[in-house]
Amino acid sequence: MTGQPNTRLSDLFGMAGWSKGELARMVNRKAAAMGHPQLATDTSRVRRWIDMGESPRDPVPEVLAALFTEQLGRVVTIEDLGFGRRGRAGKRRAAGKDQNPDGLPWAPERTAAVLTEFTGMDLMLNRRGLVTAGAAVTAGSALTGPLNEWLHTAPGTATGDGPATADLAGYDAYEAAAVGSEEIAALETSVEVFRKWDAARGGGLQRKAVVGQLNEVGGILAYRHPPHLQKRLWGVAANLAVLAGWMSHDVGLEPTAQKYFVIAAHAAREGGDRPRAGEALSRAARQMVHLGRADDALELMKLAKSGSGEEALPRTRAMLHTIEAWAQASLGRGQAMRRTLGEAEELFVSDRGKEEAPSWMQMFDEADLYGMQALAYRTLAEFEPAAAVIAQRHAKRALELRVDERQRSRLFDYISLASACLIGDEPEQADRYARLALVSMGETSSHRTWHRLREMYRLSAQYSSHRTIGPLREELERVMPQQAKKTRNSTI
Repeated sequence: MTGQPNTRLSDLFGMAGWSKGELARMVNRKAAAMGHPQLATDTSRVRRWIDMGESPRDPVPEVLAALFTEQLGRVVTIEDLGFGRRGRAGKRRAAGKDQNPDGLPWAPERTAAVLTEFTGMDLMLNRRGLVTAGAAVTAGSALTGPLNEWLHTAPGTATGDGPATADLAGYDAYEAAAVGSEEIAALETSVEVFRKWDAARGGGLQRKAVVGQLNEVGGILAYRHPPHLQKRLWGVAANLAVLAGWMSHDVGLEPTAQKYFVIAAHAAREGGDRPRAGEALSRAARQMVHLGRADDALELMKLAKSGSGEEALPRTRAMLHTIEAWAQASLGRGQAMRRTLGEAEELFVSDRGKEEAPSWMQMFDEADLYGMQALAYRTLAEFEPAAAVIAQRHAKRALELRVDERQRSRLFDYISLASACLIGDEPEQADRYARLALVSMGETSSHRTWHRLREMYRLSAQYSSHRTIGPLREELERVMPQQAKKTRNSTI
């Protein structure tokens, strides 16, 4: 007991709208349903948790996390409640501590536990159909500060055949089983299937399957394997976590997406793959640009680039540069953006393929390079309209290079091209490319495509009386989701 209020728990308690007596009764009922009928919580104990910083004994933190997750419609973890974890003497975080509320970075043996708990809560929300943005994403030094030193130090190593954690109570017998090379190969194949599906159709339809697969991998990682197998398992976990994050971002679950990106960075680092950890953080940076937090994105990119290490291939570094350039363009820093894109081109060309690119980099090809350049110049064009012409050129080249199954990327190229045409005073061309995008919109489950389309709609306002743009705007109004219309009305 710290004697100080647990502000994290207090805030969530206020959001849930319960009384202390109600919460006590619900804890007892939920605990019984989870196999702990002996639990007898009362109002005074709840008061001590909230007002005095008392940390309840197991399994109460897990029960509370489940209750708040159900009530708030978003994943709430034990750390979110202001409670630390048992099992490491002297390492338990005091309740209510605000310096580092998410416990970043967590200890090596905690990664599998965090992964399994978070995915389990996420799956529970999926079953109940509760989908909401909930909390805000973590930004600025609160995210990058704790990760900086951690990413630049060597990960902990584990050997032996027994459990990797001191407490396996959170895992069932099936999840906590060791596996061999054939099972890991099957998991690696499933990652490729999910990745191709996401590129073709967006994240909405397969997100639950990816989260479920990741949950099982977390259970497998609760046991130590021979080093070469353990490394591959961590690689699978990192790849699935990035996919789960990207799919969550694709459907607008932003805090959930950010958590998965951080989990992916931890998993990659545990497997000794620093470039993969850097790429995971670059996804979080792309998310920040999407949310209008380009400064935070640049901080994340600085960390991603430095944390990737010398082993990062030129193509990987080129990809990181394109994301940094997009963030710079979002801030109107044209000179810096052009310099960064120039470096990206040089790095991409210098990659002669002497070393095989890892599977997670194979989606970044020449088409993606042009697509990201188009996006950066289209973004800069809102500050420097002359950049719209260059954006059009890059977007057209990207479309020429796209393979058919990369439907979502083609959509983004069409929208970038249409937006650049509007900024460049070419409404007829804008109408043409916007309608090509609309033809394929129904084939994806990506909310991000609607977000980009809303930006194009905003740019089209100055041409609302034009003979082609007027009808286009009317069609957009009919097909845009309700949330898109609300956003549109608030920005135009």
